[in-house]
Amino acid sequence: MPAKTVALAGPGLPAPNPAPDILLVPCHPRTGKAWQPPGTTATVPLSAEVWTHLAFHREPLPVPATGGLPDGVLRDDPLPMHPRGLFRPDRELFLDTLARLPAVRQPWLRRIYDLVRDFRYPRLF
Repeated sequence: MPAKTVALAGPGLPAPNPAPDILLVPCHPRTGKAWQPPGTTATVPLSAEVWTHLAFHREPLPVPATGGLPDGVLRDDPLPMHPRGLFRPDRELFLDTLARLPAVRQPWLRRIYDLVRDFRYPRLF
């Protein structure tokens, strides 16, 4: 029995030449329907992720890329959000946590608890 030839076929790939006996084709990620190449060559459907890896595999960089983006290239992912000001714990949560500590009975910690509780301005915490 002679050996059969296999090749990848699908969107973004040129038609294999010479035509193989079996084509590995992607399945649509939503519908699950296998991509149909022109002709009557036998096809084997693969998940879109596996097919994409086989068809367009690129070796990962050995180290992270550094530097900025080239001119004319726009980011397609949002930048991380930055805080509007300094971190301030929630006042009620802070007081509730302190009240549950047995050490709050010690004078130094009780003084902190009283200062925060009696402070009238919401910007402290």
